Amino acid sequence: MRKYLLLLSCGVVWSVPVVAQDVAAEDEFGELDLCCAIPTTPETQITVTATGGRSEVEDTGQAITIISRDEIEDVQGADLTRVLERAPGVAISRNGGIGGVTSVRVRGAEAEQLLVIVDGVRVADPASPSGGFDFGNLQTGNLDKIDLLRGSNSTIWGSDAIGGVLVATTRDETGFQASAEYGARDTIFGTATGGIETDAFYAGVSGSYLTTDGFSSAASGAEADGFEQWDIAGRTSVYVSDRITLFARGRYAEGDLDIDGFPAPAFALADTDEFQKTQQYSAAAGASFDSGPLYLTAAYSFADTERQNFNPAFGTAPGFTSDGHSDRIELRGEWRPIGPLIVNFGGENEWTSLETNFTARQETRIAGAYAQLGIELGRVSAHLGARHDDHKDFGGATSFGADISYEVAEDIRLRASVGEGFKAPSLFQLFSDFGNELLEPEQSTSFDLGIAWHNRNDPFYAGATAFQRDSENQIEFVSCFGVVGGICTNRPFGTYDNVGKVRAQGFEVELGANPSDTFGIAAVYAYVDTENRTAGAANEGNVLARRPKHALTFTADWETPLAGLKVGGDIRMVGDSFDDAGNFTRLDGYHVVTLRASVPFGETVELFGRVENVFDEDYQTAAGFGTPGRGAFVGARAKF
Repeated sequence: MRKYLLLLSCGVVWSVPVVAQDVAAEDEFGELDLCCAIPTTPETQITVTATGGRSEVEDTGQAITIISRDEIEDVQGADLTRVLERAPGVAISRNGGIGGVTSVRVRGAEAEQLLVIVDGVRVADPASPSGGFDFGNLQTGNLDKIDLLRGSNSTIWGSDAIGGVLVATTRDETGFQASAEYGARDTIFGTATGGIETDAFYAGVSGSYLTTDGFSSAASGAEADGFEQWDIAGRTSVYVSDRITLFARGRYAEGDLDIDGFPAPAFALADTDEFQKTQQYSAAAGASFDSGPLYLTAAYSFADTERQNFNPAFGTAPGFTSDGHSDRIELRGEWRPIGPLIVNFGGENEWTSLETNFTARQETRIAGAYAQLGIELGRVSAHLGARHDDHKDFGGATSFGADISYEVAEDIRLRASVGEGFKAPSLFQLFSDFGNELLEPEQSTSFDLGIAWHNRNDPFYAGATAFQRDSENQIEFVSCFGVVGGICTNRPFGTYDNVGKVRAQGFEVELGANPSDTFGIAAVYAYVDTENRTAGAANEGNVLARRPKHALTFTADWETPLAGLKVGGDIRMVGDSFDDAGNFTRLDGYHVVTLRASVPFGETVELFGRVENVFDEDYQTAAGFGTPGRGAFVGARAKF
């Protein structure tokens, strides 16, 4: 009852004055730019995750972190996890080196409960067991901006948005830019991007290449496991008129990864000659219309992930293959009928399919529609929305959400939000040899309450947020050893069932100071307390796997008086956690220090370098899997 009272209270608040509206231009999410509908300044932070359209962070009560291209370049290197660790509430685990299975957990949610969108396309792999996205095949080279919303928001985004939403945008610069670096473990990372723009159109392309000899994925191993990846992205927009824009964009990535396995007779993780090939491709095309009060964008998109696993010990043919595919059509809009009133709305239909060499092709469909009422007036902004989805196999799901932001004093805002999330069972969970077609969607309700002073673009900023998320119908693998009948019928090795109920709660703190153009420091800290609350379960009361309670990232940068030389560093500190649901295997806490420097040569060239894991910390984020030791890297970038 409390959550619906909060929804009602948020819905009756009046908020921000109407803003000027003008012609549309291109935005980072499927042309969701309301150019000139929102006046922008260098300090303005624009997000697409709050409402599905373009809005200022100050006008939402939801917890959102925005990371720009400048910050990505400051961090240096291909590894996206080192960038994401700058956002509070993020925990990362990886099976070995860069390119290995990489899981990003937000506020204690499952990795598969983070919805990931790249250039307007949902890029989760329907062929993976839980239908999630593997960050091992997404590097920093082609990325321009990252929006991370922390908290459930299925009202706007539909299935999978239980832990949050991550929207990544590829680069769209004009002119030409390139960079290259070389370093430890024979690592080479190069990027290039270019684009042209006229009054009639924009066209651009970006690409990156990464190769590394790596290190043993198995912590006990000695043989290095390498990784090689090509990644290319392109985008174009045609400005048909002041009101109509046509757009298209696409991305292709191909990776070859050496992996370790579990050879006989010990069947423990050890050096093997196994390797994996992955191909990802996605694209979106559509049109936007802007008449001033009404903004619409319609698009078709698709995403495909193909994997092949090879074990030379058993021949040259792949031992496992999978193909996960999705097609999607959608319409999103924003309508400003009068004064402070804003209506966001949309609908979509998505078809997904799964096929492996062990599972015949399976497919399903989900359709949904939502509406959100927003009222912005003076110091207050508020939104109230509802959504209904219909799944071909499990039926309907309805989600509600609301948020409020109130400026209690100049540049100080109180924020609150409540959101519901759901995640449809994956095709693997429904139809594989382990599947259960009676599964229900996972569901969650999350609450936020926070205070913010300025934002990350300002000379000084600070914020604190308390949160809680309760999830039920958690889908878990159930052993059928010794069980006859029931859901184990024809599933002798196990199956999936809705058996879980979990809670994650805690708080996040962000602090930053940039008192001058030459010096800046920042820190983000998160306390995340997770608990398995499944009554009667063997793991009741346990901490959820790979969720450290404490995580802190501290950064500092200083431009010295010596010819523009910049020096800086990051410290990442992570507390203890457990590797398994039974809390039998402990993962010790760790701290990793990185030092970096850069120096310009004229207006176009910059040299940079860094030392990662300065103190050669020995740690693990997944039990039995190795992590990189100390490594030095040098590089250069040029802009024309």
